[in-house]
Order: sequence, then C-alpha cells, then structure tokens
Amino acid sequence: MVFVSKYLVPRDFRGITLYPFIFLREAKDKSNAVLVHHERIHLRQQMELLVLPFYIIYVLEWFVKLCYYRNRNKAYRNLSFEREAYENEANFEYLKKRKWFQVFRYM
Repeated sequence: MVFVSKYLVPRDFRGITLYPFIFLREAKDKSNAVLVHHERIHLRQQMELLVLPFYIIYVLEWFVKLCYYRNRNKAYRNLSFEREAYENEANFEYLKKRKWFQVFRYM
C-alpha cells in the first residue's frame, strides 16, 4: 500500500518503506513508477529478512559506511539494500525473477 505523508518521510528523501507500507513525500510521486518500484524492492528485502533484522542490518551497515565514507549521502548510496534497489529500480521484471536474499550479493 502506498501512502503520502510529508511527516513520515525524512526531508531529504522522496519515499520510505516501513513494512508493509510505502510512504511518499508528495502525492505526485504515486505515479512515479521507478520510485514506487524502488520502494517495492525494499518491501521484498524487508519481508525476506523478517522485517526487524532488515532494520538492524540497515542501521549497522549505515554506521559502518558512514565511518568509512565520512559522508551521509555517500554512505546511504553505498548500502547494500540501496545499491540493489537503485540498480534495479527501472527493471520492472526484477522482482518476478529475483532470487531470495539477493541483497547479500551487494555486500
């Protein structure tokens, strides 16, 4: 389910996925197929990691990458979860063919 909420989505982001929901900052982004697909990839990642472990790994990896890159944006863009989503966000067949735990290929 896709919802619009400028209060739940951080200021520098256009969308955020909190299983089982996708929240977008602006209503116009509901028609942005690439953005919604990016967030659906995150839904699949969260589902296969049973949600809570996804968030734990995400935050821990972000802190490690932040220490390494010393740049918030660069750390975010290099997270394995984000790399998989960005690399495949325009491939609308990706989730149909995606293997389980594919995200670990990006670590």
